[in-house]
Amino acid sequence: MTKTHLQPTPDRSTPARLHADNVTLRYDERTISRDLSVAIPDGAFTVIVGPNACGKSTLLRALSRLLVPSVGQVILDGRSLLDIPAREAARRLGLLPQSSTAPDGITVADLVARGRYPHQSFLRQWSKADEEAVVSAMEATGVTEISARLVDELSGGQRQRVWIAMVLAQQTPILLLDEPTTFLDIAHQIELMDLLADLNAEGRTIVAVLHDLNHACRYATHLIAMKDGAVVAEGPPSAIVSEDLVDVVFDLSSIIIPDPVTGTPLIVPKGRHAASVANLGHGELTDARPAHKGE
Repeated sequence: MTKTHLQPTPDRSTPARLHADNVTLRYDERTISRDLSVAIPDGAFTVIVGPNACGKSTLLRALSRLLVPSVGQVILDGRSLLDIPAREAARRLGLLPQSSTAPDGITVADLVARGRYPHQSFLRQWSKADEEAVVSAMEATGVTEISARLVDELSGGQRQRVWIAMVLAQQTPILLLDEPTTFLDIAHQIELMDLLADLNAEGRTIVAVLHDLNHACRYATHLIAMKDGAVVAEGPPSAIVSEDLVDVVFDLSSIIIPDPVTGTPLIVPKGRHAASVANLGHGELTDARPAHKGE
C-alpha cells in the first residue's frame, strides 16, 4: 500500500536501533501491509494508533519477530532480527502480547520470575540481581501483595499487571506492548502509563499499541497513525494530531482542544447525539422531569 503522510516524514539520517524495511506482512493468503517501512526512534515513547484491523498489532508482532515478514526484514542493532539468537534478542526486546496464557498452577511470583529466563545460562544460574529485578517489577506494578496467589485465580486486571511485571523483570532496553491497558480500570491505566513514562525517562525505548487516543497524545513522544496497513502520519502528537487526521484515520468528526492538565492535544468526538446531550445540560433535563404531586 502507498504510504501517505499528512505531515513530513521524520528525519531518519541516523538509523534507529529497531526498524522495519519495506516489509510485507500477511497471515496465510491475507496481506495486512505491503512495502511498509517504520523506524522506532531510540529513547522515545512511541505509540501506534489506528482503527481496528488496521495492522497495528501485526506491525508490533513483526517488530518482535512473532511474525516473519514475507518480504523485507526487521533490523535490530544493524542485524536482521531473524539472525539474532532467540535468547540474545530477548535480552534486548521485551514483549507484552495482546493475549497471554499462564501455565496451570503457577504463582504470580513464579510467572514474573520467568522474565529472567533470557539472562539464565548453564554458567549463570539464579542470582541476587534476578531476585532484585523480580521484586522491583512486582512493586512497580502493584502485585507484591498477591505474589503467592495462583495466576488463574486472579481478575483480568490483576493478570494483566502480572504479565506486565514479567516483561519489566526482563529488563530490556526496548519494550513492546500490545494494548497494555486492556482489562485495567481507569486508575490502573493511568498508573501504568505513568510507569511507562518513567521507564522512558530513565532511557528505555517504549513502543505501545493503544486504542485510547487521548492516552496516546498525553504520553507519547512519537505517534504513528495507521490505516489499512499503512502509516498515514507520524511525529510528535502536538505536530500531527488534528481534526483532519482523526477524520481520515478513524472516520470520526471531532474537536481538538488543549488537554487542561498537560496541554497536549485532547480529542473531543462530536457524535450524533452530542448536541442533544448538550441541550439537556442547559435546562431541557429539568423541563423533562415529571411534576411532583400537588404541583
